[in-house]
Amino acid sequence: MPAITVDDLTVLDRVRAPGLGDQPRPVWSITTAPSGFEGEGFPVRRAFAGIDLAHLDPFIMMDQMGEVEYAPGEPKGTPWHPHRGFETVTYIIDGVFDHQDSHGGGGSITDGDTQWMTAGSGLLHIESPPEWLVAKGGLFHGFQLWVNLPKADKWLPPRYQDIRAGDVGLGASHDAGALIRVIAGEVDGIKGPGSTHTPMTMVHATVSTGAEMTLPWRTDYNALVYLMNGDGYVGQDRRAIHSGQLAVLGHGETITVGADARQESRHPALDVIVLGGQPIREPIAWAGPFVMNTKAEVLQAFEDYQKGKLGTIPSVPHADVRGELKPD
Repeated sequence: MPAITVDDLTVLDRVRAPGLGDQPRPVWSITTAPSGFEGEGFPVRRAFAGIDLAHLDPFIMMDQMGEVEYAPGEPKGTPWHPHRGFETVTYIIDGVFDHQDSHGGGGSITDGDTQWMTAGSGLLHIESPPEWLVAKGGLFHGFQLWVNLPKADKWLPPRYQDIRAGDVGLGASHDAGALIRVIAGEVDGIKGPGSTHTPMTMVHATVSTGAEMTLPWRTDYNALVYLMNGDGYVGQDRRAIHSGQLAVLGHGETITVGADARQESRHPALDVIVLGGQPIREPIAWAGPFVMNTKAEVLQAFEDYQKGKLGTIPSVPHADVRGELKPD
């Protein structure tokens, strides 16, 4: 797996071992992500499908893109499209993805890099593989997460963050059996580089075969565990969880994930995305690429997009061609 790794986990800072008084988070549910297609036709697994938004808050959607081996000419992306009212987080594990938006942001990410786009008041953007990758083909695997913005921040100017794999916060479980990559937020003093409007934590952890990882977790955050690949268990009662499944956890102070003693040959360890955030607890009106608080605001977003107020497609890469973005 090309995401950043460390040969010797014992040299990393370690999260504290669970204490006798720590309250483990119980498993509320485990669901299997259905498969579908996004954009121009690339395969995705809808990690949050069927989950009550109240349990996801402040998160809206997460797609696992791939893992797929493209033949030459097959790699696909998304065409130009609008967003308003939330943030998109694109994390690439294998392959290359290019981003460009009408606010001047953009770049290429690969092998553990992250693009964090705050759509805010609105913009147009496109994500696609570079031409050379389309011609060559190859492995593609990544995630896109949608993070809601509170009402007070939905009209912020758009912003783009380019987070390189080498910038993520690195740590290990208390016995060095798991590598912890903190992309945003903090886990027991290990901080990620992502700057967020909504208080949250995003972790990609690799748990060695037969090992167990326990993460201290803020009690005011919710907790979601998505198994990217492998077979293992989650929670103190060791509920079985497999590739493509999401666990929603209840209240508590720690999150436990373990890897089975045997894993499939393609993935010698278990990989998991762990998410948590402070719930916004505001009404959500969501339609297509817009996440607002009321239906009227969503209809206004569609109207603004049709009038060109969210920007136009730039003729020069990464040019700033924003529209007039003001709340009515």
